[in-house]
Amino acid sequence: LARIQTDSVVMMLRELYPDLCFEIAVAMSTTGDKILDTALSKIGEKSLFTKELENALERNEVDLVVHSLKDLPTCLPPGFTIGAVCRRENPLDAVVFHPKNCGKTLSLLPEKSVIGTSSLRRAAQLKKKFPHLEFRDIRGNLNTRLKKLDEKEDFSAIILAAAGLKRMGWENRIGQLLGPEDCLYAVGQGALAVEVRAKDQEILNMVSALHDADTVLCCIAERAFMKRLEGGCSVPVAVNTLLKDGQLYLTGAVYSLDGSDSLKETMQTSVSYPHQNEDGPNDDVQHVGITAKNVSGQAQEAAENLGVELASLLLSKGAKHILSVARQLNDAR
Repeated sequence: LARIQTDSVVMMLRELYPDLCFEIAVAMSTTGDKILDTALSKIGEKSLFTKELENALERNEVDLVVHSLKDLPTCLPPGFTIGAVCRRENPLDAVVFHPKNCGKTLSLLPEKSVIGTSSLRRAAQLKKKFPHLEFRDIRGNLNTRLKKLDEKEDFSAIILAAAGLKRMGWENRIGQLLGPEDCLYAVGQGALAVEVRAKDQEILNMVSALHDADTVLCCIAERAFMKRLEGGCSVPVAVNTLLKDGQLYLTGAVYSLDGSDSLKETMQTSVSYPHQNEDGPNDDVQHVGITAKNVSGQAQEAAENLGVELASLLLSKGAKHILSVARQLNDAR
């Protein structure tokens, strides 16, 4: 999947800059790829899928790195920035069923059916929604997880991001899409990020053409929400964003591990500001790690403020307690 995502970004860059040569020089495994016998939420490393790639960027071995935006922490190490956020693929979660359950939905699965997911966010929401089901960790890349599902009887279904399945060409495996009423998605889910050196103006200018303005604003709001909550993969935090008629709507939620305790709110703000070409230091302003020169700075600021304000509202209602208990319980598991 990482290779397909990288290829798609390189293809867009080649179309934009036919005179430049783009070489995919390095394919490497990260900590998150190697530790497959432990739940993601237990490893506790914020840059699980990114650190090795950033090291190569720092050593000038590569000029840009392609990530799933949801894998990137809200605070990037000094010297790095997200130079492009590409148009978002479907951000929803999807259910892939064991062949014997083909045609069913989660609500129609028998009592005590086991569902595989490595995400505390998905498990917390779905336990509450489908109390008759059991949830168990499943790790590995998409190929590995689908193989575990199909070849063994351990799981009745697994939950994956629809975007990854679509990019792999496996959309036909999606048995059920989980809408916001069933499962809010992860911050940044479905969007690709291009990470570059913050001071490398030439590369930054080049990749900024890949920015999708709507996706940038949605993801800035989501990342600001997560950052204010001090959330990560070790706590269940979820979002849903909608940009319509110049209004950005952000729904954010926090959950206890079993989903029994939760807080969810929606706020909105106007992001219909004209983009002004400003030369000068403001060009390099980052919003939760994202540098988007070709998107209105006022709109980015409004999106970031929306995320912060929504998180502050949840914190005022007790989100900190829910998250700290979830973190402690997860650590003790």
